[in-house]
Amino acid sequence: MIAIDLGSNTLRVIQLDCEISQYIAEYEKIVKTADGLAATGIVSDAAVERIIAGLMEAKTKIDFEKHPLKAVTTEAIRKAKNAQAVLEKIKKETGVEFEIISGDEEARLTLLAVKHRLSQLHYASRNFVVVDIGGGSTELIFHYEDEVIARSFPIGIVTVAQTYETLENIQKELPDAMFGIEKFCAEVFATKGHISSLVATAGTPTSVAAMKLGQNYATYDASKINGTTLTAGELDFYLEKLLAMPLEKREETCGTGRSDLIAAGILIFKHLFKILECDKCIVVDDGLREGVALEGCKDF
Repeated sequence: MIAIDLGSNTLRVIQLDCEISQYIAEYEKIVKTADGLAATGIVSDAAVERIIAGLMEAKTKIDFEKHPLKAVTTEAIRKAKNAQAVLEKIKKETGVEFEIISGDEEARLTLLAVKHRLSQLHYASRNFVVVDIGGGSTELIFHYEDEVIARSFPIGIVTVAQTYETLENIQKELPDAMFGIEKFCAEVFATKGHISSLVATAGTPTSVAAMKLGQNYATYDASKINGTTLTAGELDFYLEKLLAMPLEKREETCGTGRSDLIAAGILIFKHLFKILECDKCIVVDDGLREGVALEGCKDF
């Protein structure tokens, strides 16, 4: 089963062998789908070409023709005025047909992947919240013993970075920008009680975890990232460390064109720690693409 996740910043592909339930191939490329979206309301021609190039490159590494394939896309395409034209061009050029999924579906599939990884890590927690900080949106998924409560918010590292431009402005505006998230969490806590642990996925927490483990973008190893613990204080430490690096070192650490986005993501992440009243989290690499693959395997 091949699963493709076209996010607001990254194209992610994975192949899951359904018979042995193991991931056997993966591909990731920064395509900047949402670059300029906040200002123009459209996905640019340059972004479409990057997506097409990424898919064609992925095809050289993973055989799209011999296996079932499911491709989904999220907030950037959900918001874009030219979404249909973009997806039609991608299909014409690559043969890959994307489905635009809702924030609720994105959260459901992400939770499926995270729970699968937590079980492999033998991580036991009845009540937890999953935070998925994406390029164009952030999903919060509260998992209680008897209920799952999830919501997607249009707060992402790309849109926030391009809307507010500087870290100073981001820090100043985030409390207002994230007020909806704060209100949602307060309502959940009032009815269901507080959670016992925080689980974080997507590029920001995994990048910080990689820094903690001495990895960079080229040496990134998801198997070591999974299960890494981060504290609120470590977010401050690694943000300061990142900002103190020369540009070349930052690019080496986070990937070309990602360092400013990761810095913005850390500020979002810090505010989520505060809202959720948590002082530490566990990081997992698995997210939407893994959830799509796992769901796909149920049909075989």
